[in-house]
Amino acid sequence: MSVLVCGGAGYIGSHAVHRLIEADEDVVILDNLETGHKEAVHKDAKFYKGDVRDAEFLGKLFTAEKIDAVIHFAANSLVGESMTNPLKYYNNNVHGMETLLSALVKFNIDKIVFSSTAAVYGEPKNIPIVETDETNPTNTYGETKLAMEKMMKWVEKAHNIRYVSLRYFNAAGAIESGAIGEDHNPETHLIPLILQTALKRRDAITVFGEDYDTKDGSCIRDYIHVLDLADAHILALNHLRNGGKSEIMNLGNGKGFSVKEMIEAAKAVTGKEIPVKIGERRAGDPAVLIASSEKARKILNWKPKFTDMGEIVKTAWTFHQTHPEGFSK
Repeated sequence: MSVLVCGGAGYIGSHAVHRLIEADEDVVILDNLETGHKEAVHKDAKFYKGDVRDAEFLGKLFTAEKIDAVIHFAANSLVGESMTNPLKYYNNNVHGMETLLSALVKFNIDKIVFSSTAAVYGEPKNIPIVETDETNPTNTYGETKLAMEKMMKWVEKAHNIRYVSLRYFNAAGAIESGAIGEDHNPETHLIPLILQTALKRRDAITVFGEDYDTKDGSCIRDYIHVLDLADAHILALNHLRNGGKSEIMNLGNGKGFSVKEMIEAAKAVTGKEIPVKIGERRAGDPAVLIASSEKARKILNWKPKFTDMGEIVKTAWTFHQTHPEGFSK
């Protein structure tokens, strides 16, 4: 039996596939390559180019392959774009989940691990954030992910499809070899933007606001290595295979680093000057976002292996040095 990884050519999805194959799983990847990269597809996985919104295509895939469970990464995920083009996000994310779950019902597949987000919480009232905290997204992206979670909840009641939804914070880093890594267009994530500045592909890194109520005035975020995320998805898959019940869990290091601290860590790793510009605060940027991952530690026995920020940045730097223009070169 195979594991279907939807979005397996994307950043987190490709690292999950890497770990699944290391664990001797038979992997089938489905990706439309809108934001994923063919170069990130693992050579030992079977690849289908297609879209989770295409019911006919899914029917053919599930007929051709013996699928045991699904790990679902496929989604649009740019917060800013989700605010200017919300219908795109409802179509791709929510309609995509509806079409995928319909196929699981039709083909009697009863396990799904879902890539969710801390954006479902919105402005946190408590730090660290726990799974029982209020969900009140401040952007369309977070709203669509929350809708996808709720869809799984009701589909389980009707059709007994169990799920684990993993809400994570800032994914970072890459596999140590640098063969795959983070390559978005446009790039919006902090660590790649800092490293592109170190490579002189950008003139400066902008710090949006330095007047927050934090130790150095810049925003604090919880960074989690992409391989630690990948491992959590596999543990969640095995939890479901072993008869575990549906769960929603946070994934984070439980430790926050400020934007300025990240820039200093990158300077130390790269040995390069990284020019900084101070910009205005961005609307909807909370001062501090840190996760409690106690539930995942307890239920999945998950523990992040990468807890040193310098080590996380170093793995990202390996990828960016060998792919200065991303996968295109």
